[in-house]
Amino acid sequence: MLFRSKLMQRFFLTLLIIISMIFVTVYFYSVPVIKKKVFEIERNSSAIALNSVFSLANKMYADTEKYRSQALESHKKRLRTVVDLADSFFVSAVAEARRNGLSASEARQAAFEQLRSFKYGDNDYIWIADHNGILLSHPDPRYQGKDTATFRINDGDAEVRAVIDLALSQGEGFYQYKWNRLDSEKPLDKVSFVKNFPQRGFVIGSGVYLDDLDADIEQIRSEALTELRDGINEIRIASTGYLFVFDARTNMLIHPNANIAGKNFLELTNPVTGNAIAKDLMQVADTGKELYYKWDRPDDPGNYSYEKLSLVRHLPGFDWYICSSVYVDELRSSSELLTERIITIAVIALIVALLLMLLFSQWITQPIKRLADTAVRVSEGELSAKSGIRRDDEVGLLAYTFDTMVERLRDSIKNLDIKVEQRTHALAEKNQQLIIASESMASAKEALVQSEQRQRQILDALPAQIAYIDPQLKILFVNQVFAQLFQQDKASMINQPLVAVIGEERCDLIHWQLESALQGEQTAGEYIEQHQQRQMICKRILIPCFNPAKEVNGVLILTFDITSEKDAERQLNEAQRMNAVGQMAGGLAHDFNNLLTIILGNLHSVGDRYIEDDQLHRYLEPAIRATRRGADITSRLLSFSRRQPLSPTLIDIEKLLRDTIELLSSSLPDKITIHMRTTPSPLWPFADPGRLEDALVNLAFNARDAMPEGGELSFVTQTIEVKARLVMDELVPPGHYCEICVTDNGTGFTDQALTQCFEPFFTSKSNGAGSGLGLSMVYGFIKQSKGFISIQNAPNRGATITLLLPVKAPQETAEVSPGNNQKPSREQQGKLVCLVEDDPDVRSVVRQQLIDLGFDVIDTHSAEEARRLIPLLPELYGLVSDVMLPGSINGIALANWLHQRNNHCRIILISGYSYQQNGEKPINPAFQRLNKPFDITQLKNAFHD
Repeated sequence: MLFRSKLMQRFFLTLLIIISMIFVTVYFYSVPVIKKKVFEIERNSSAIALNSVFSLANKMYADTEKYRSQALESHKKRLRTVVDLADSFFVSAVAEARRNGLSASEARQAAFEQLRSFKYGDNDYIWIADHNGILLSHPDPRYQGKDTATFRINDGDAEVRAVIDLALSQGEGFYQYKWNRLDSEKPLDKVSFVKNFPQRGFVIGSGVYLDDLDADIEQIRSEALTELRDGINEIRIASTGYLFVFDARTNMLIHPNANIAGKNFLELTNPVTGNAIAKDLMQVADTGKELYYKWDRPDDPGNYSYEKLSLVRHLPGFDWYICSSVYVDELRSSSELLTERIITIAVIALIVALLLMLLFSQWITQPIKRLADTAVRVSEGELSAKSGIRRDDEVGLLAYTFDTMVERLRDSIKNLDIKVEQRTHALAEKNQQLIIASESMASAKEALVQSEQRQRQILDALPAQIAYIDPQLKILFVNQVFAQLFQQDKASMINQPLVAVIGEERCDLIHWQLESALQGEQTAGEYIEQHQQRQMICKRILIPCFNPAKEVNGVLILTFDITSEKDAERQLNEAQRMNAVGQMAGGLAHDFNNLLTIILGNLHSVGDRYIEDDQLHRYLEPAIRATRRGADITSRLLSFSRRQPLSPTLIDIEKLLRDTIELLSSSLPDKITIHMRTTPSPLWPFADPGRLEDALVNLAFNARDAMPEGGELSFVTQTIEVKARLVMDELVPPGHYCEICVTDNGTGFTDQALTQCFEPFFTSKSNGAGSGLGLSMVYGFIKQSKGFISIQNAPNRGATITLLLPVKAPQETAEVSPGNNQKPSREQQGKLVCLVEDDPDVRSVVRQQLIDLGFDVIDTHSAEEARRLIPLLPELYGLVSDVMLPGSINGIALANWLHQRNNHCRIILISGYSYQQNGEKPINPAFQRLNKPFDITQLKNAFHD
């Protein structure tokens, strides 16, 4: 339809002629030039690729030479270090040998022998020769002790002797000569560092073979070739052009053809010249000329009729020839391909021009048709219709004017509709506001009721007595706790006088607080009151409330029951006091045990030295017995202070109770009856069974003393789980425990005894009948076992002592197996023992006892010094160490360290302070333990146990 217009036909024909002329002109004037330029560009790209690869290979060669220089310098630094280390080792080895009793010459010879086995690097070694050229130390037995003047390589000069002479004259230096490896007879180039030590009368030398360095260089060269091959394989010139590399021996190093790569191609000839192709390539290297030859194609093998051009660069460092190779017809094909593409583009451009002509005609006529259609829609009443034309020419201006006229008409009609709608909406909005206001008032009233109900529930749930009174002391509000305390209904208390509800007595007690609160002052007070036959400690807080005029218009009364908090505070203070007494008792026992050790040791020494003096022994024996009794007292103090030695394990509590009752049955009077009740449980108590049995026996004897006329003694045990708050001697954490209750129906505890029963040396027995350490020992054992203890007392009706011990399942505690501790030999004479003790007097006594037993003794005052000494004592037989030592390392840590190094060494731990256990982990059973004071017999038995 468009071509019916003559204007359209003429316009289209004219444009077609112009485009055709432009196409013909461009083709004849530019295509030949482009062909020539593209051919030159393809040839230049071959040269650029070749030069880039040549630069990369040249850089690889420079890096290789740099590495060779750096590697040789690194080897020289290492040789200096090795020679200096050999000298240091020689000095220390000679000193060690002299300390072991060798003469100077023997010590030097021993050091030379040790240096013979010193190897490092690639089987490199150290050699030593005296100033006369005699080899004093050499790993090869062929040269050890020989004169270097007799060593001649290939019947030449004595190079090694010449090197020694240079070192003697120059002091030190690096020297190159030929020498064979330890496992070879072939002489190789070697660089050695030789240094003269005139004060020792010899020179020390060590070297590296240069073929080791050359091997590294060859490895780097191989890696460089691999890297270059990967880069070359990615380069393409034209379509199938490529780069290849061969060396001066015509070995093809890199070539994309697997049939040629890695082979010698000297026999391949150039069909053009008849010469070897390798020789022709070498001749044109670095001349800037291309080698013209004929070769076959990958798709036509054997047909050597295809023309090729090749550029060659020579890399002197590696002696490589790097070549580019490209087919001539491929260089021409690029220009021909470009010509074909230019023609194709021209044809496409002509077709596009025709399409553009069609689009232009539509671009002119389409807006006019759309404007006409829009006018028809407006005339039919569609006022929202728009032409949608946005152009900056006359057609666009016409469309904009038309759209504006229609929009003004539409706005006038819309304004009229809006005014009518606004009037209607205003009336509806007023009506809706009335409805919302009514609903809001109902919601606020309901929310107020719910808020008051929530506040009452919260106040009723609080663990406090809450009341609110007006200035006339009339009750306006009480919570449920307040009403329950006075056993009245909440509603009945409202508007009642305060005195009528709480009584005159309570009202008089808080009268001073009421007066202060009405004056605007907040007050607090604590009171002791009787409530339902129990004493209750209350804390009462009165808070004044004010109106906007800052006048008091009411008083808030808050009352808290703080009885349990006061009891917990009292028990905590008691536990802290007992802990302080325990620490003091433990410290005294530690110091006293050290004194007893010195006394007992010296008493036994005097008795052994004057064994035939019977009169002296009559004086010594009472003193020794008194010392033993003193040790028993300190043992009880240690038990109270929780520092006694424990061996905690899982206890079958039923079996232990039966054994204890069997033991007590013969010790208690017949008029005392013993009962036992146990509840089976999968959890067993974790404590020291022996100490637990001692504690139960102590409690039984105390019960016996409380029942002089006889009575009943019962042992009840069960496993309990603590969930709620439980206070015994201190607050008990939640968890599972074994509960042991020991109950009698005797006289019970007095108030004083109940307060001081756990204190050491406190006794309620008259005339000094008791030591006062029984319950303190039980208390100390329970606390050391991480347990708890309490006493429920009923005067003249008996008492119940409750013990709580931690429990575990049997599989939670693994058996601790002793280390590999062999029985000591009966022959101890002259064996070396290390003694570690910080007290000089105790150290002197124990040292003398060890000497009397036939040991050689080396002693020290701290674990740190012992750790420095022990590595220097390879023949150490045993260690005797105090547990508590100054510094950061104690005796147990020192013993564990030594046992890991040497589990055959006898280890004995001594202490007057016992030892601190590491949580629940016991001391290694391989260690023997001696409690101070001890005598020489106990010390001797400890070495044999």
